[in-house]
Amino acid sequence: MSSFSEFGLSEPILRALVQENYTTPTPIQTQTIPSALAGRDIVGIAQTGTGKTAAFALPILHRLAADPRPVERKTCRVLVLSPTRELSSQILDSFNAYGRHLRRSATLAIGGVPMGRQVRALLHGVDVLVATPGRLLDLVRSNALRLNRVEYLVLDEADRMLDMGFIHDIRKIVAHLPQERQTLFFSATMPQQIAELAGEMLRDPVRVAVTPAATTVERVEQRVIHVDRAGKATMLAELLRDPSVDRALVFTRTKHGADKVVRGLIKSGIAAHAIHGNKSQNQRERVLADFRAGKIRTLVATDIAARGIDVDGISHVVNFDLPNEPESYVHRIGRTARAGAAGIAISLCAGDEAPYLRAIEKLIRQSIPAQGHRPAAPAAQHANGRAHQARPNGHRPQRDHAHGGRKENGGRPAQPRHPGSQRAAQRGGNANQAAPVYGQRAQGRPQPPAPQPRQEGIGGVGFMRRPVPARRDDGGRPPR
Repeated sequence: MSSFSEFGLSEPILRALVQENYTTPTPIQTQTIPSALAGRDIVGIAQTGTGKTAAFALPILHRLAADPRPVERKTCRVLVLSPTRELSSQILDSFNAYGRHLRRSATLAIGGVPMGRQVRALLHGVDVLVATPGRLLDLVRSNALRLNRVEYLVLDEADRMLDMGFIHDIRKIVAHLPQERQTLFFSATMPQQIAELAGEMLRDPVRVAVTPAATTVERVEQRVIHVDRAGKATMLAELLRDPSVDRALVFTRTKHGADKVVRGLIKSGIAAHAIHGNKSQNQRERVLADFRAGKIRTLVATDIAARGIDVDGISHVVNFDLPNEPESYVHRIGRTARAGAAGIAISLCAGDEAPYLRAIEKLIRQSIPAQGHRPAAPAAQHANGRAHQARPNGHRPQRDHAHGGRKENGGRPAQPRHPGSQRAAQRGGNANQAAPVYGQRAQGRPQPPAPQPRQEGIGGVGFMRRPVPARRDDGGRPPR
């Protein structure tokens, strides 16, 4: 298809597409829209940035316009499920843009905002409801929403739903839906659990795939820089000072890590903002809007928060931390090279991340070329003359409370050195010779044993607290 008019879409939708400057359908739209207009179930394998939102929104809006029946109270005709608040907001914006001349109602149900406003919006029913699974179940349990009138179900980014632990919620939601419905199921990858879920939800589906599962976008130039962990912050600042970096998205593994990277960049004179699940919904929307408008040049994000970042013009993606799930790498670098543009993806790989790099290269079936190597940072000197190993920003590794107490670098705490060896080195002696025994004086008088070094816990207290479970991005409770 060379034009949207060839699909037979209604005139108000075609007029809206002209106003959005959309003229030629993408491959996923070409393969999906005709079958969806015919009422067939769809299972699509497509990465972000391929135009799949329009692939399901356009045929659904056309069918709603062809059958403009009234909506019952506390019900919806179309239910779109997505994993994150940001992605849900962008899907709703797309439905509103394509259906601006149709007089169809649409609303959002996501966590992070008061539920009362959403309850009021659903009171008289809506045509299109875009929701995250946790908040949707909250509305169902509070009797603010009934799902027995859903005619069209869309499950977007199903593999990320699996990663975030939403699979059980999805099954609960499907149990409330009528059997007679059209289901459109999209995922960038198709692991076994997702394939099983699709088999349960769909009836004789049409399979569409615009790229092989878990492959990277060809227009992305990929590089890896082997750098010691202590040198990552300096290397990132050097990369972002390059004039060719128009707009950069930096990925970290944890929320605490994102905030720490932002502090380090600001300290280096580079403006940056973070977006992750600990930020309020208003903060996230404001930062994302500024990034999309070009007011923010560098955005630091976690995988979950960045899932909804659908922004054209991202020139560089930097993996400050390599992901421990290789599929996440594919999603990350897919944030650049969108809408036909080219992009660059740079990964900073520390020594302990080498297994992650090998897993990524095995998944994408190619070797990522190395750009260079940065040596370990030299040891710095304390004011008292003792040497210590340099750390990013001069801080100790911190525990990320929101991730079960894991340190963001994934390593074990450094073992305390024997004080005798340090004192011997400072006196000019051999640091490798045996150190004196604790509590033993030269004359051999026995002394009580010295207290053992305390195990560092949360806040330096010598005991370990139970880790705080991570909050899910949609504001719901984590699965048990």
